Amino acid sequence: MELGSFDVFMNVVGGVKIAEPSVDLAVALVVASSLRNEALPDNLLVFGEIGLSGEIRPVSNGIERLREASKHGFTHAIIPKANAPTTEIKGLKITAINKLEDAFEIF
Repeated sequence: MELGSFDVFMNVVGGVKIAEPSVDLAVALVVASSLRNEALPDNLLVFGEIGLSGEIRPVSNGIERLREASKHGFTHAIIPKANAPTTEIKGLKITAINKLEDAFEIF
């Protein structure tokens, strides 16, 4: 995905501070969504750190994040493969990925 000719600006809700790289993957998908003019699903959870070569790195408390998301009505998740749960989380379809391009192929 070529973004060299675009300016990208991100804004978060007032008072919220981003203090960890777990939002990397979500931001990348939002930018891709905007570029493609295709909305992401409302019920989608995305987290993961993106390394310099496009690898998707795990984040802390991945299983807890998934369980909480399920409780709040999220039905789909795209996460780092290293954060994939060993057992099913009820009501949540999880797609675990290793590389950024894998995420772009999903949506």
